[in-house]
Amino acid sequence: MPEENLIELKFRLYDGSDIGPFRYSPASTVAMLKERIVAEWPKDKKIAPKGANDIKLINAGKILENNKTVGQCRVPFGELPRGVITMHVVVQPSLAKAKTDCRSIV
Repeated sequence: MPEENLIELKFRLYDGSDIGPFRYSPASTVAMLKERIVAEWPKDKKIAPKGANDIKLINAGKILENNKTVGQCRVPFGELPRGVITMHVVVQPSLAKAKTDCRSIV
């Protein structure tokens, strides 16, 4: 794929630190991004995802769906084609675990 078609992304964590930037094809899915984030997650963080399902990615105020591609999620930035796009990462335990924890209390 030509270099100019790649989209450069970095991922902002809860404490303001970043993972990346990395370059992705517009055909890369949000699920692929989440897998990379889990693999690159800093070991010294107190809060860490156990898997890709524990991560929510937010871009331009919207939670991104796993089946969407980077190209579909990209917000047009006018005359800034070479800019790095920052996506925010929220770590949330999966609902199955949360429901299990609630049932054990009852």
